[in-house]
Amino acid sequence: MRLFIASVCFILISVSCCSDHANKISLTLEEEERWWVGVITDSHLFPLNKDSVYTFDFYGDTRGNQGQPLLISSKGRYIWNEEPFNFRFENGNLTAECNLAEFQSGKTGTTLKEAYLHCSQQFFPPSGKIPAGELFTLPQFNTWIEFTYYQNQKGILEYANGIVENGFDPGVLMIDEGWFKTYGNWDFDLERFPDPKTMMKELKELGFKVILWVCPYYSPDGTFWKEQWLDYGEKGDTIWIVNAENPAFPAVMQWWDGFSNVIDLSNPKGYKWFKAQLDFLVDEYGVDGFKFDGGDAIHYTDSRFLSKTRSYNKDITPNEHSELFVRLGLEYPFNEYRASWKMGGQAIAMRLRDKEHHWEDLSKLVPGSINQGLMGYPFTCPDLIGGGEYLSFSNLETIDQELIVRAAQCHALMPMMQFSVAPWRVLSKKNLEICVNMAHLHVRMGEEIIALAKEAAKTGEPIIRSMEYSFPGNHYADITDQFLLGDQILVAPVTEKGAVSREIEFPRGKWKGDDGTVVEGPIKLEVAASLERLPWYRKIQ
Repeated sequence: MRLFIASVCFILISVSCCSDHANKISLTLEEEERWWVGVITDSHLFPLNKDSVYTFDFYGDTRGNQGQPLLISSKGRYIWNEEPFNFRFENGNLTAECNLAEFQSGKTGTTLKEAYLHCSQQFFPPSGKIPAGELFTLPQFNTWIEFTYYQNQKGILEYANGIVENGFDPGVLMIDEGWFKTYGNWDFDLERFPDPKTMMKELKELGFKVILWVCPYYSPDGTFWKEQWLDYGEKGDTIWIVNAENPAFPAVMQWWDGFSNVIDLSNPKGYKWFKAQLDFLVDEYGVDGFKFDGGDAIHYTDSRFLSKTRSYNKDITPNEHSELFVRLGLEYPFNEYRASWKMGGQAIAMRLRDKEHHWEDLSKLVPGSINQGLMGYPFTCPDLIGGGEYLSFSNLETIDQELIVRAAQCHALMPMMQFSVAPWRVLSKKNLEICVNMAHLHVRMGEEIIALAKEAAKTGEPIIRSMEYSFPGNHYADITDQFLLGDQILVAPVTEKGAVSREIEFPRGKWKGDDGTVVEGPIKLEVAASLERLPWYRKIQ
């Protein structure tokens, strides 16, 4: 019956609100209607309303984060396309165009939740699987800030021991960019890692799961490249995206670390080759999984290459290349991605795009995580605690300890929390203790969080939910600085520098706080929130 109703609604909207062409849609926004869209990087600008001006083109661009070709409204309306499209909010109207495929749109129910659940089941049904449970139940530690491009065995072992010695639970340790010989030659650099097997053994004995950074790029020089060229290129059977004018040669693409070949995952041989490199690391060293970086849709556009390109699948879009890279991660339960396209409902851990070490970016974590859930990406990680810009941490005098503490609090009751800068290096004893307590809170709540993750894998429902999603019709849509963990836990982190209190909107019901107080909603209250406190409340009635 739901399918029949949705199809009828689509016909009505097509006749009354859309152009004559199935690849173009035009809607008039209703009063009080709010829209969320699949550009995760811009989540802090959402929801959009009839006064908003916003435009975006998905083709070859996901703004360095997840993308989903979906727009959904608080009034139950939705727009979906299987292919990248462009859209615009302006003058109270929403228009969308696509020359690659027809839109599917309509109205199902009258709420955000009804629109989302319909789209989830129809367009990106949940797989029934989750990423590795330890990603949810334990804190994560990323080595980027401490070592940047100079990852090394001695430093990583010291970092891991520091985690345990300072009272944190050992969790998932991500060894970031710089551990390998060169891009594409995925083996440890023996100058920096003289005995990687012993290092892995010691990390496992400490209780860590270990993830390594990888990307789908390949340095076009050196002996290893030459060996691959002899195996593939000279036979005309390349594993790379190739130069369209001379297909025997790989194309060269510019990205943030230079100029590289790009593995063609639309070619079964390219996919097989890349997976073999990863499986070698699992089999040889006991690596648990991978942080998959890069793979942005924009990196597959002709504007990034030095020549016109051709891939094995000649009809594939840049966005589909990005999607193929993420699908590779389904082979490894311990995974993490920053960039993706149209992978809602899948067992992939999705991190928010790198944030700067300042308060404006801290305030983007909650709306970003909410929007990830509304786009079908429930297994979320809100970037690195305190930010991922390593230059911000090079001078102790410029580090904002309050920001790091508040970031740890913001992470604590989200599906995943991830440290990078060593808190014991940059924080006072008191502030370090707060961060340790937040990590312990996350561990204590681990079973509830993973239960929500398993439910999301069955139903598609977000783990992090907006007030509007769970309590529609109460003018909550524009509240983007607090969230619900499931439907029973209300979390209101402080994201304003110097604040020792904050306003919280309590929905109907009785809510018992972390401080023991009981609040009966609906009501708006100013609550105390000293630096030691993350305000959160459990619904008790």
